[in-house]
Amino acid sequence: MHDASSLTTVESVGLEDLDERYDLDVLDGLDEPGGAAAPPPEPGPPSGPSADPLVRATEILRTHPVIDGYSGLAPVLQSMHWYDLEAGESLLETDVPRLRRGGVGAQFWSLQAPAGSDGPPSLAATMDLIDLVRATVAECPEGLRLVLSADDLADSRNRGRIAALLGPMAGQALGDSLAVLRAVYALGVRSVTLAGARWTQSGLTPFGHEMVREMNRLGVLVDLSGCTPDTMRRTLTITRAPVIFSYQTEPLPDDVLHALRGNHGVCMVPCTAGTLPATADLLDHVREIAGPEAVALSGAYDTGLPHAAGLKDVSCVPRLIAELLERGWPEPDIMGLTWSNVARVLRAAEFTARAAQPRRAPSRAAIGALDV
Repeated sequence: MHDASSLTTVESVGLEDLDERYDLDVLDGLDEPGGAAAPPPEPGPPSGPSADPLVRATEILRTHPVIDGYSGLAPVLQSMHWYDLEAGESLLETDVPRLRRGGVGAQFWSLQAPAGSDGPPSLAATMDLIDLVRATVAECPEGLRLVLSADDLADSRNRGRIAALLGPMAGQALGDSLAVLRAVYALGVRSVTLAGARWTQSGLTPFGHEMVREMNRLGVLVDLSGCTPDTMRRTLTITRAPVIFSYQTEPLPDDVLHALRGNHGVCMVPCTAGTLPATADLLDHVREIAGPEAVALSGAYDTGLPHAAGLKDVSCVPRLIAELLERGWPEPDIMGLTWSNVARVLRAAEFTARAAQPRRAPSRAAIGALDV
């Protein structure tokens, strides 16, 4: 677990034009086994490619585990008096042994209350969840590790730990305050969902523009899950960094998927469709329209939503990967889906912040001055 000295502001390069933004091949290489930021894991027993898709899936996940875009575990743990994630917990859909069996190497831990909870998201509730995630990670030192950057993410994988990232948090909980955004970033929050905030009504208000720019300046991922199509389109035109859809339960319009391709962001498809093949169909669609670099996975476990048959908990992910292999997905596309695409987006957000911070001071804008 990181001490307070690790909570420094990340700086990174801008994304105005593709040639000025970043070299995608270089960013991918930094997070690959053997890349500049990620020494290769210790070699396992020698083995050639297997004809069995499930065996092949397991082999791929050893070096390119899944970065799961959305875990609902933290709010669930709040209501439990006792649990043991490191040894295993049958009351949950997630624990360390099943994460390992499922080839999951990282999870974004949601800082949002489950759907249907009373009242709007609050900063106090968010702080409680941040505190709980940090305590939970500290209680599982052999299994979990809190990560704050793309380098941390790669290092966690290479040390055999499952990375825990703080976010997404609800934009509503920021209380229309850019200072609060900076404060939660300092505490480790790395993604914020815009949906529901009053500055995303009917698109994106002037203050909403300022919020996105400040997220870019810090290196906070802009999560467009659940936003209106107008908000998605407007945000994609102004952001300097790739965006994510961490928990997108409704299919995205094709024009948004096309824009996502140009933005170099990712759509994380949840494992909640009626059947495993239906989830694979959704992944096929995103890959076809937005490109293989734009597709990723969102387990959406411990959220209270029913999961696809065959994907009842985090240990079942290799079955989905095997289904994609049977459909003809090449292994590089699988590796992007599981690890490389999200790792690249996280690193690109850091590069964007590094370029922006020397040119742009922290914004002091107030919603009352902009949204009149």
